[in-house]
Amino acid sequence: MKAALLLLAALGTASPALAYTSAELRGDCQAAEALYQEQRSSDPYEAIRSTRCIAYVAGFVDGYAISDYLAEKIGVRLNAFCLPQDDHLPQRLVRAVLLNQLERLPADDSSTATIVAGALARSFPCSEALEPRQ
Repeated sequence: MKAALLLLAALGTASPALAYTSAELRGDCQAAEALYQEQRSSDPYEAIRSTRCIAYVAGFVDGYAISDYLAEKIGVRLNAFCLPQDDHLPQRLVRAVLLNQLERLPADDSSTATIVAGALARSFPCSEALEPRQ
């Protein structure tokens, strides 16, 4: 019984573990930016790092698109950011995350999802205003 209470207390005070830290995202997106600038490295680890950033940001955007689609089904518009139709969109997304959030903020344990959301909202604002709540 005492061991169970100690375990519950430890679980209640433990800080959440982030699977992908902001420091990792920063390094990965720096590698992706170097790749886009054609400063390719012969180190395969750098290729993996750049791919991880590109895939994470693209996955975030896809997740947001699904959320926006489902929200519209019930009459809600998220309108957090609006992506342009652009052939170079993956590069612009990485650059937005890197330059608008990661290089402006001190390295900390912020949620990578929050970092990406803030960068995309800042870089790609929607021009259409939302209707006020009634």
